[in-house]
Amino acid sequence: MKRLLLTCTDLMAIQFMVPHIKYLSENGFSVKLACSVVGDRLSDLKEALDGVAEIETVRLVRSPLAVSNLNGLKDLKRIINREKWDVIWTNEPVMGIMTRLAAKNARKRGTKVVYMVHGFHFYKGAPLLNRVMFYPIEKYCSRLCDMIVTINKEDYERAKTFHSKRVEKINGIGVNLEKFAPNENAALKKRCELGLNDGDIMILNVGELTKRKNQHVIIGALKILNDKKFKLFICGRGDSEDELKAMVKSFGLLNQVSFLGYRPDINDLCSASDIFVFTSLQEGLPRAVMEAMANGKPVVCSNIRGNVDLIDEKGGIVVPNNAEAVAKAVRTLAENESLRKAMGACNMAKAELFSEEKAQNAVLTLLNSLVE
Repeated sequence: MKRLLLTCTDLMAIQFMVPHIKYLSENGFSVKLACSVVGDRLSDLKEALDGVAEIETVRLVRSPLAVSNLNGLKDLKRIINREKWDVIWTNEPVMGIMTRLAAKNARKRGTKVVYMVHGFHFYKGAPLLNRVMFYPIEKYCSRLCDMIVTINKEDYERAKTFHSKRVEKINGIGVNLEKFAPNENAALKKRCELGLNDGDIMILNVGELTKRKNQHVIIGALKILNDKKFKLFICGRGDSEDELKAMVKSFGLLNQVSFLGYRPDINDLCSASDIFVFTSLQEGLPRAVMEAMANGKPVVCSNIRGNVDLIDEKGGIVVPNNAEAVAKAVRTLAENESLRKAMGACNMAKAELFSEEKAQNAVLTLLNSLVE
């Protein structure tokens, strides 16, 4: 068995990595995790990976300037140097930087280090501070790994200008096509449960309630539409929840906007919806959009990296990130059911490229190529 150390946050691991860990464990890798705890999901992660992978915690936080991250660096050095690893697979900016620094001696002993980029912070249009802070650090640390793996075109082209000898691109970390397939019975039941009438247009948004996810633009679009048939359902939790709810109240939209919080039934909500709207300011390759695609929904999304890797004019409407543009796109789709169906069918077909199985095979192939 080849020995693999995976480093990431507990939140990323439980949300995205568990299927990969299980697949790697079934295909020649003994996997161990080193996780920072940022999402209070460690117990869920341990339950999901019971009997599959051991988990150790490291004292890292997401802020790159936190002095406490030096303790996390010590933790990573201890974990890495205590055992012999064939491959170290690291993810996320702070964890990725600290892991590559901690693995310097291990690389000299033959360990291969892979850094997966889920979205550089110095994207096109990023704040100057992001570019000043993260670009030089990422460029320097690119020499401290054997492979950089990207998941969108913009990051792939940028990474190729760095120092890593090898840069690859895969189609994200995968979406469960079977789970998110459209389900007419579930759709009818869910629409009834949500109190929707036959003529209502259900708009769905899924994501953390944060400034980065930018839900206030969708709420602003609903005010511009000024039509009670539009019903917006927002799934997620986050620091912006109170602000967004206050905005809804001030716009007089309390009967049109519902905050559903964390939901385990996103697949059924997708089936019930008419239009998926995603106005994020920054993404790598958003799985929420992939889930809507797999469910056969048309998408209105912001014109940013990641979104444009998934959605074109055949599958939705890509818009400037303002309420007027979003309102216009939503109205266009609401008034043309045949267009919605055609876009949804296109997205379902395209989602095959981003299936969980293809992503798992892609990761396995890349890791094997380093150690075989």
